[in-house]
Amino acid sequence: MIELRPFGGIGHANHGWLDARHHFSFADYHDRARMNWGNLRVWNDDTIAPKSGFPAHPHRDMEIITYVRTGAITHRDSLGNQGRTAAGDVQVMSAGTGITHAEYNVEDEATTLFQIWIMPTRQGEAPSWGAREFPKGDRSGQLVVLASGYADDADALPIRTTARLVAGTIRAGETVDYTLGTERKGYLVPATGRVRVNGVEANARDGLAIGDEDTISITAIEDSEVVLVDTL
Repeated sequence: MIELRPFGGIGHANHGWLDARHHFSFADYHDRARMNWGNLRVWNDDTIAPKSGFPAHPHRDMEIITYVRTGAITHRDSLGNQGRTAAGDVQVMSAGTGITHAEYNVEDEATTLFQIWIMPTRQGEAPSWGAREFPKGDRSGQLVVLASGYADDADALPIRTTARLVAGTIRAGETVDYTLGTERKGYLVPATGRVRVNGVEANARDGLAIGDEDTISITAIEDSEVVLVDTL
């Protein structure tokens, strides 16, 4: 089962400094049919204007992943962490028992990113934050695990949930297979390009909600960058 969620039909809120698209119910966008997909709760497609951003605000009990598509985002939090995450890289914040953070685009260009929230399956732990460079060249023609709640994914950023974030770049005409498992759910978004997934075509920034599929075959119709959450 694969449900196509076209980019033009997802939630939209333009705040001037922030142009946000919501794949799932978020803030003032509410759709009872799109509250979550397994443990995946939020997938926001954000464009943040230069010299602007999210002022300090709190979170708890959520795994928050930021996948930067273009530009960069600068993070500060109540633990004293500070860092700049640039295009192609990933940051993870485990809100745990509570954390306050701010996210700013201090660049001279707009920043585009996917902000992904996954509900934790481990709670009551102290908050944490981490970021890592993942050169896109390492993902050419394959899907690479960038964040994971599984110890076997030793090179990935850790998250406190039974999920993985994977990404890859696929050249036009190439096919990459990914074993999902019928008991799990996937949510796939092409950041760029156009793909066909088990016969269903998706344009850039469309969403594909995947369930009851043991293996997914991703064929690039155009050169594409794909991002996938694999979760229970």
